[in-house]
Amino acid sequence: MAEYHNLSGELQERIKEDRRNHWRNPYAFCDEDIVRREMDHDKANIWRPAFVRDVEKILHLPYYNRYGDKTQVYSMYRNDDISRRAFHVQLVSRIARNIGRVLGLNEDLIEAVSLGHDIGHTPFGHAGERMLSELFRGRTGRYFNHNVHSVRVLDQLSERNISLQTLDGVLSHNGELEQKEYRPRPLSGFAEYEDRVEACYVEENEISKLVPSTLESCVMRICDIIAYLGKDRQDAIRLGMLDTTDTFTGGKIGSTNAEIINNLTVNIIENSYGKPYLKMDDIYFETLVKAKKENYTYIYGSEKIRKSVDENLGPMFEKMYGYLLKEAEQLQKNSYIYRHHIAFLKENNRYSRRFSIERYLETEPNQMVVDYMASMTDDYFVDLYHELFPHDKHDLHYIGYFENLA
Repeated sequence: MAEYHNLSGELQERIKEDRRNHWRNPYAFCDEDIVRREMDHDKANIWRPAFVRDVEKILHLPYYNRYGDKTQVYSMYRNDDISRRAFHVQLVSRIARNIGRVLGLNEDLIEAVSLGHDIGHTPFGHAGERMLSELFRGRTGRYFNHNVHSVRVLDQLSERNISLQTLDGVLSHNGELEQKEYRPRPLSGFAEYEDRVEACYVEENEISKLVPSTLESCVMRICDIIAYLGKDRQDAIRLGMLDTTDTFTGGKIGSTNAEIINNLTVNIIENSYGKPYLKMDDIYFETLVKAKKENYTYIYGSEKIRKSVDENLGPMFEKMYGYLLKEAEQLQKNSYIYRHHIAFLKENNRYSRRFSIERYLETEPNQMVVDYMASMTDDYFVDLYHELFPHDKHDLHYIGYFENLA
């Protein structure tokens, strides 16, 4: 039997009274304190406030379109009823803004971080991320992480003068690392931010040390987990991988998508209203951690998913990486990486005040290959692979709408 929790009557009355008195959260990030690389550009006005500008910049990036064909969890299915990364970021944004509104935080900043947080993600989800990192590290000693690459997309590959606060939230989101309490850590400026980015490339565990500098980004970080925890279960049922969520323990947060979203939202608000941090009760946090582990056991560790990845996708990534690396080292204008990546960047930054294609051409070849491969959608990757290796034995078999019904 589903169970939906409510805010305590005392807190509800307090919130209503605060709204009548036009209370403002002193811990919310103020638009006036926004920091950009070019402070004389992208100034806020009445109809386009500070972080609304970041939201719109992200929405209009060509990379944003590619969310629509990037795997969230299930790669090998042709099924429009399961989540792709585009829906995930929208769901994160919606849940985070719900919490942020009640807490009196900056909803525009929350939206910007939410919509941009996975923009640098690879095709084929975390499997693709792991493979690309292994290839990159094997040749350069540097690590690839999708959160780090997301800020590279927003700040370097598409130079749109995105704010420091949005970039920091994207960098620090890492939804795989749950915490019971989130306290923002001050960020002095772009120099410190750049040091954090570089540290993530050279230190394997550096991303686990990242802490957002605003409460808004802390909200988005926990909502990244809330958004996928129950939705991945819902998708598994739709694909016939699970019969019901009764497999899961449930506990205080529940086991269904709707219960998880509602109950964690309520508990976070109950423990965080008017405070300089976000917090969950111990029992809610412990249940959240257990729920994530169960998702790994029953969903992410599925032998059916692993087999296709291990037997086909891994070798395909390695072969494509090697081919594109040779092209990047030579940079002939008729090469695939030049015509379909470098030309794309040049066109994408046609009106940029800071981007230089000549500077980009000096990029280390492995980094250039990573930039290109991470930008691909699932179908783009498969089509390019067939273009490069038309007679290769490796391929991906997609499960159609009706195959599970047999």
